[in-house]
Amino acid sequence: MIYAFDGFIPVVHESAFVHPQASVTGNVIIGADVYVGPGAAIRGDWGGIVIEDGCNVQENCTIHMFPGVVVRLEASAHIGHGAIVHGARIGANALIGMNAVIMDNAVVGAGCVVGALCFVPTGMEIPPRKVVVGNPAKIVKDVTDDMLDWKTSGTQLYQQLPAAMRATWREVEPLREIPVDRPTQSSVLKNWKDTREGGTT
Repeated sequence: MIYAFDGFIPVVHESAFVHPQASVTGNVIIGADVYVGPGAAIRGDWGGIVIEDGCNVQENCTIHMFPGVVVRLEASAHIGHGAIVHGARIGANALIGMNAVIMDNAVVGAGCVVGALCFVPTGMEIPPRKVVVGNPAKIVKDVTDDMLDWKTSGTQLYQQLPAAMRATWREVEPLREIPVDRPTQSSVLKNWKDTREGGTT
């Protein structure tokens, strides 16, 4: 659902995928290979929103701002399910965990990992490559090279998703029983805990 508002029409790169159950309004610019999931609300009514190339904004996220503010997600920023970004700036290749809240004028540095349910208060500036958790947010350690590689791999899956959605996604009627030749899905990325237990960090 793409809506004009007050003379602004969203700009969406042709390689991006915006789910039809997402809502994109007004002064919004969405770059190449961006994925926007169902239920996301990206509302550029009082200010602007720039989502640079390779970002993903997952299901039920909200991006908004106070009047006159521009929210920017720098290239390859990864916004987890249910997160809220209000008037903030998210650095390149940063990860915002599920249901985290990033408040006005906060800056999350490049390569940061913000934990699930974390609350980053107004005006907090997080240097690059920091792990941040808690309510209120607290910097607990640096992002290691292994952790950043893991995050980047996860984001690359989302960067491939728009093309896959355009190629195979369609509305269908459900099956009534499981077919005998139903395909399996491979584990192309382990979660961070399993990766650490595997001895790679």
